Amino acid sequence: MNTESNVFKFRLGLFVLVGFLLFVVAIFVIGRQKNLFNPVYKLTTSFYNVSGLQVGNNIRFCGINVGTVSYLKIINDSSIMVDMLINKEYDGLIKNDCRVAISSEGLIGDRILVIHKGSTGSPFAKDGNTLSSFEPIEADDIMASLEVSTANTEIITDQLAEILVKINNGNGTLSRLIQDESMAENINKTLKNLKSSSEGLNENMVAARSNFLLKGYFKNKQKMADKKKKESDKKIAEDAKRNIKAGIKKK
Repeated sequence: MNTESNVFKFRLGLFVLVGFLLFVVAIFVIGRQKNLFNPVYKLTTSFYNVSGLQVGNNIRFCGINVGTVSYLKIINDSSIMVDMLINKEYDGLIKNDCRVAISSEGLIGDRILVIHKGSTGSPFAKDGNTLSSFEPIEADDIMASLEVSTANTEIITDQLAEILVKINNGNGTLSRLIQDESMAENINKTLKNLKSSSEGLNENMVAARSNFLLKGYFKNKQKMADKKKKESDKKIAEDAKRNIKAGIKKK
């Protein structure tokens, strides 16, 4: 009977010891994740909507976990204050003009805070400072935007289908142009006439140049063009000479 009692006591003591060790390890792990045993400093920001953010969620800077969310409080109907505990080892990295945004770990992961980098010349944030924030984009807003885009696409598709039906049924100028061979032939004839008219106009201009009455007009026009060209060439030559002289003087 004593043997059974001793074995029972040993097992009970072992069970209590293992349970106590597991409790200590759990406290240590949780405390480490929640920065209970690390030196920290507090920063504050605010949002219109925290989008499911909770106390204990991680805070990231440059892709690294630098702290956790420690407190959430509704200030008024348009502002929610968020306190952030940042590990002291990252003191001197986060600046006053850094901005905070709400993001998520993966597509359906927990909400996190992301601190974006500040400008080069800005002072570093100290304990108790407040950082500005980006308002998160809600999934409902994205869905609403997609619904509007889908509705607009449906309207455009219906209109295109209506236009194609009219073309197939032979309604409208475009339909006649596509389906009526005689209309297409008329357009080809019109283009040929325009081409022949252009050729006739060129022949008339040549004949006008050789005409005795208009010959003087064309000669004077050619003289004016030659005169302008000579003046332009003369000006270019004078500018070149001046540039050469200026270069020689500099030397």
